[in-house]
Amino acid sequence: MSLAPVSFGEILSDLRQFKKLSIEDLAQGICSSEEIIEYEKGKKYPTLDQLYDFAERLNVEVSHFIDYASSSTFNYVTAVFLLIKKYKRERDYKAIYEIIEQERDNPLFKQRISMQFMLWHEGICEYYLHQNVDDAVKLLYQAIDLTNPDRSRLTENEIEILTSLAIIKLEEKDFIFASNMFEEALDNLDSLPHILDPKVKLRILYGLSQTLAARNNYESSLKYSNLGINYCINNEILYLFGEFYYQSGESYIKIGEIDIGTEYINRAKSIFLLQNDEKFAKLVGIELEKLLEKC
Repeated sequence: MSLAPVSFGEILSDLRQFKKLSIEDLAQGICSSEEIIEYEKGKKYPTLDQLYDFAERLNVEVSHFIDYASSSTFNYVTAVFLLIKKYKRERDYKAIYEIIEQERDNPLFKQRISMQFMLWHEGICEYYLHQNVDDAVKLLYQAIDLTNPDRSRLTENEIEILTSLAIIKLEEKDFIFASNMFEEALDNLDSLPHILDPKVKLRILYGLSQTLAARNNYESSLKYSNLGINYCINNEILYLFGEFYYQSGESYIKIGEIDIGTEYINRAKSIFLLQNDEKFAKLVGIELEKLLEKC
């Protein structure tokens, strides 16, 4: 699937068709059908209010369109979302939870897509901050149900929430449930007309590879970790690149391909060193010694 830049009009048109909406369906109550045609052809651009309305009707985040609008579209809600994403990368769940509590009664976050984003991250906090599995799972399902109660033809945002559920199930060692959920997320992602964030696919591939390895299904695990490696190379992405090499190396060793497995794990170590992650590089070296001791 190509990750080449696309225009706002192409994204709007593809999402409309993916959701099986006519031009008239999308335009209803927002603008005229003629304006939709002009937007999709790139002849003019909608207002910020219309962007939010289109996102609401298409069940996607405004961030699907934000890069194609003027800089004036940057707003408080977007800023909060970006801050939460930053804290998530840093695993600062306490900071995320404080933001969610602070904004809980803010009317700016009452739109379905905004509510979904906040519920999603509240669920993540319930698990990682409060160790409450049941509440976390309940909140994540509620987040998906806000925009897609039938859970069919999931959007990229909904797929990310499903992936969070799968990761929790993986960490809880519910491997069968986790692998089924990762596979569902991957199937839905591959059916989308565009992927805005390639890291979404990499997270799914890595989680699926980990889950299958935990079930001692190393051949299948290897299939997905190698897909991850190729996806990183083809799209020039370093995200999870070292992790995929380690995962493949472990699987090769487990199926008796000792030399290939050792080579892959050493590549993982080199990648982490290039990324100045000496701690992880050292850990990979230790894990390689443990794997080889068992051979």
